[in-house]
Amino acid sequence: MNRIVIIDGNSLINRAYYAMQRPMITREGIYTQGIFGFLNMLYKMFEDYDPEYMAVAWDRKSPTFRHKEYDAYKAGRRKMPVELAMELDPLKNILSAMHIANLEIDGFEADDIIGTVARIAEEEGLDPLIITGDKDALQLATDKTKVLITRRGISEFDLYDREKMQERYGLTPQQFIDLKGLMGDQSDNIPGIPGVGEKTGIKLLAQFGSVEDLLARTEEISAKGLREKVEKNAQLAILSKRLATINTHVPLEIRIDDFRRQEPDYDELIRLYETLELNTFLRRLRAQGISTAQEEIADETDYEKHILSGSDAVQSLEQIPDGEEVCIRVFGNNDHVEKPLLDGIALLWKDQYFYIDLRSEEALKTLSKIEKLKLTGHELAADAYMLLASGAAQTEVVYDTAVAEYALDPSRNGYQLADLAQNYLHSELQTEKQFRESVSQTDLLGGNTEKYADYGLEWCSASRRVKKLQEKQLVENGADRLCREIEFPLIEVLASMEKDGITVNRSVLDETGKELVGKIDALEKEIHELAGESFNINSPQQLGQILFEKLGLPAGKKTKRGYSTSADILDKLKDDFPIVAKVLEYRTLSKLNSTYVQGLGPLIGSDGKIHAHFQQTVAATGRLSCTEPNLQNIPVRYEIGRQLRKAFVAGEGCTLTGADYSQIELRVLAHLSGDENLISAFNNGDDIHRMTAARVFGLDYDQVTSLDRSRAKAVNFGVIYGMSGFGLSEELHITRKQADQYIRDYFAKHPAVKAYMDEQIESAKKNGYTETMFGRRRYIREITSSNFMTRQLGERLAMNSPIQGSAADIIKIAMIAVFRELRERGFASRLILQIHDELIIQTAAGEEEQVNELLLRNMETAAKLQVALLCDRNSGHSWYELKD
Repeated sequence: MNRIVIIDGNSLINRAYYAMQRPMITREGIYTQGIFGFLNMLYKMFEDYDPEYMAVAWDRKSPTFRHKEYDAYKAGRRKMPVELAMELDPLKNILSAMHIANLEIDGFEADDIIGTVARIAEEEGLDPLIITGDKDALQLATDKTKVLITRRGISEFDLYDREKMQERYGLTPQQFIDLKGLMGDQSDNIPGIPGVGEKTGIKLLAQFGSVEDLLARTEEISAKGLREKVEKNAQLAILSKRLATINTHVPLEIRIDDFRRQEPDYDELIRLYETLELNTFLRRLRAQGISTAQEEIADETDYEKHILSGSDAVQSLEQIPDGEEVCIRVFGNNDHVEKPLLDGIALLWKDQYFYIDLRSEEALKTLSKIEKLKLTGHELAADAYMLLASGAAQTEVVYDTAVAEYALDPSRNGYQLADLAQNYLHSELQTEKQFRESVSQTDLLGGNTEKYADYGLEWCSASRRVKKLQEKQLVENGADRLCREIEFPLIEVLASMEKDGITVNRSVLDETGKELVGKIDALEKEIHELAGESFNINSPQQLGQILFEKLGLPAGKKTKRGYSTSADILDKLKDDFPIVAKVLEYRTLSKLNSTYVQGLGPLIGSDGKIHAHFQQTVAATGRLSCTEPNLQNIPVRYEIGRQLRKAFVAGEGCTLTGADYSQIELRVLAHLSGDENLISAFNNGDDIHRMTAARVFGLDYDQVTSLDRSRAKAVNFGVIYGMSGFGLSEELHITRKQADQYIRDYFAKHPAVKAYMDEQIESAKKNGYTETMFGRRRYIREITSSNFMTRQLGERLAMNSPIQGSAADIIKIAMIAVFRELRERGFASRLILQIHDELIIQTAAGEEEQVNELLLRNMETAAKLQVALLCDRNSGHSWYELKD
């Protein structure tokens, strides 16, 4: 069949955009969900209809003949979101690469182009199929021309021809124009006759046939009210019909043969798919046997495979020269509590692949060889931890695909190798979970060596191939140095910290737990007394009934589930209602007990230590996160929370030495902004919050009260985090007007800070990202959003990310320097914890003086700023003693 498919481009991409449940955004900040949905529909058309000819028609921004005739035409229609508008040109480029014609012409709408092409095609003996979401096109249906109307986004369709039009509406396609003349079209602002809807319009056309005949015979309209409406608005009906009529004689210089489908320009199509990160369609090309650029770059070597154990493994690895780069994957039981049990190691070196079964003492001797090699791989912190914990003296990590991807795109939800293999190689790789499930049953019988070996080869091969493609992007994005000098060297530091762990005094933990339970019980009694009855404080429904119904406290909107008792709701009430303050304290202490008393016990290993897991690919700002347990989130607002730190102690014969950066983010702000007032205050050793209070509130330095200083501190950090007047008013419990004035006064006294913040916002709008002092980018897609609240969030991120990210980079640099110097000087002391801006070393007896000196020196020289980097240092037997 000689079928031509003619697509209404604007209609389809608009429907596709709004049909997607979540936004799709490239790391460069380009929205793609409309393109994705459009292409899914396009490929479905290929499969279902296999058209020989195809074209896509587009609207242009210029006025059409309809606008000139009726200036209110389409007035009030919602403007296309900028996120969708940015998708139009990339989609047109994709269609061009597919050799699908993009048709558009000034003065006419896509409907007119579609109607003209359909008429010409039908005259030349083709069967047109029009695809649109706009029912205006139904007037184009004939015995040969069919109109496919999308509904439910773009997943379901209704197909119309002349017969189906008669069946659905009782009208011919031509009469559908008359119907629009009578009922109008709200979406296009076509007026029609007020009060005439579809049902009435169809009834009138069944009687009179057309608008013109109706107006010529209005005396035959039986209903007086309707007759008066028609007669009064006769000219509106004629105008509306004319506006609704599709022009099928647009002056297009076309030949139908130009629309014949042909092979795409695959190189260009692949380039566009890669740029837009449309990996689904890249995989579709791969399935068709089309080689992608990634595959041409990627290493497809046939590997020589060796499965080894015992002394054979030791001898075989000796052929690898020391210092060679190998891709590694370690298999073992790694639960971060007890010493890991290694199953095997996969090593890929050039075209040689080794799988070493480590379930023997002899095979473990290979660790001494592995520690002399340069390691690449994926999520190597876990591998390095298992190697170090199993006896390796050190590991040199030179490349990690997960960490590299984090540097390229720090806002991803995850960095599984299976996802990277799909994105970069357009190939399938079992996820870790899938592999574990596949071997879980037979692994009990110890018969999975071959499976581990095969998966290890797939893993290492994929990792090495992804690496080749990432390296180019790291250079292009300016992230290569960040990875080579900070992120990759940090991996062994984190693995070593996890391996060494920190000792926990169980008796102190138990005593703290008893004290917590006592406080929780006492609070429960007080809350019940204030409520006048017993109830389940942990039940939001019961708590809501007590607070907002029985006690009559001001509440938010009630939902089907009851009143909200979230923290943000209760925080606003705590100062005026004692029961609310006690509920919040009850919640805090209960969480403290469950998470850090009951929760810590199972994480203490047989060595009496907790081996916390530090992750570097979680926070988009570059900061490290800590899990199993999260030691960074122990709440210290309450003394009982601070007391918990007493349970974390130095090992036998050792002390803990800690150093904490002093106001590092404000110092980074002073450096980046070049604000002379901040720089001089820091370099003169002034109390920066007291100085800010004096300058902003118009006080003498000596007159500043503790309340003034506290408010100035909130302003200082509020500026860093882009806090609005509303946010500051909530923080300080002051009026919005007063908070706004504080911020205005701050910027008036620190104009360089204001200029810097404005510059970061403009830079993020222009480039799509911000950058730290060390080249760490954070892509801020929110900053171009059409949604005001989302755009405001983007502006706050633009202001804060370079500051917080630079501070994160600085402490990472310090960690690497401290770790290396401790090792190079042969100290027994070990870096064991990083908590926010603090580093903690377990210091061996006799090394206290040297450790004190090297810790402060490396932290305070980690970066060269216009202000001094200063640290507060303390030592003691427990973590608690490190804090003043």
